[in-house]
Amino acid sequence: MADWADLLVICGPTATGKTAAAVAAAKLLGGEVVSADSMQIYQGLCIGTAQATPQEMDGVPHHMVGFLPPEQRFSVADYVARATECIRAIRGRGRVPIVAGGTGLYISSLVNGIDFTVMEIDLDIRQRLENQLQSQGENVLYRRLEAVDPEAAARLHPADHVRVLRALEWYEQTGRTTRERIARSRPEQKPFRPMIIGLTEPDRAHLYARIDARVDRMLERGLLEEARLVYDHRDSYHTAAQAIGYKEYFSYFEGRESLSDCTAALKQASHRYAKRQLTWFRHMEGLVWLNVGEENGAQIARLWRQCKENAEPQAGSNL
Repeated sequence: MADWADLLVICGPTATGKTAAAVAAAKLLGGEVVSADSMQIYQGLCIGTAQATPQEMDGVPHHMVGFLPPEQRFSVADYVARATECIRAIRGRGRVPIVAGGTGLYISSLVNGIDFTVMEIDLDIRQRLENQLQSQGENVLYRRLEAVDPEAAARLHPADHVRVLRALEWYEQTGRTTRERIARSRPEQKPFRPMIIGLTEPDRAHLYARIDARVDRMLERGLLEEARLVYDHRDSYHTAAQAIGYKEYFSYFEGRESLSDCTAALKQASHRYAKRQLTWFRHMEGLVWLNVGEENGAQIARLWRQCKENAEPQAGSNL
């Protein structure tokens, strides 16, 4: 963590109250929130992606939320470019930029200034992998990715064909994993001096209970109808159709499984996702952990002020 910071980042696994903490901190610090969630970018998919409601935003400006049609693809490079513009504009208004979300690749790529210069595509490799997907199925390619790049495989679902294929394509062209690619793409000087706060629930059972309760609330708010929308447009909503929260209900719409079984599958998938998020964030340099609590926003605001006064908390500590 820098002696003083110009960017506040709030991250952590799903259902740890990142949005509420970001809003509370923003109101205390005069800040604006920039989402770091790979699914909250889409229009019309508010419930399953846990987009903040106007009431939850409580007057705090939010950026990178609900701005993209679900048919449109959006890469990590797109995120870094657009979020960087948002952050610069917020700072230009004399306000504090607060990046908040749970997509670790978005956050690490943003704060490290990863260079996403487009690699020249080997069309022969791409075509061969796509042919293998059609002839051998997704599980064969996913198991291959697990063998050569287990970290990338751990954060992808086998049905996420685009990202599985691209990770394999990158490995076959370069012999390097996704993390090695990111490490080699870091500039000598980072674009920001971030203060990175991770929210965590030390009791895993309590974290899973929070996740399950949130899934139940989503269903009450209309998650099933939203999942049906994604199912009906699954050929064009490429990313959303592979997202946790929607694909678990496809078998229900097809009459193959009960609603309760699909909901149980969603909760289990969310538990696994939270574990992957924790693994990712534990490798982030300079992150300070806070246990989940109602006063997280005030705690974060206090840490920010201390950081600005060069009273730096110890990185990796549990406060």
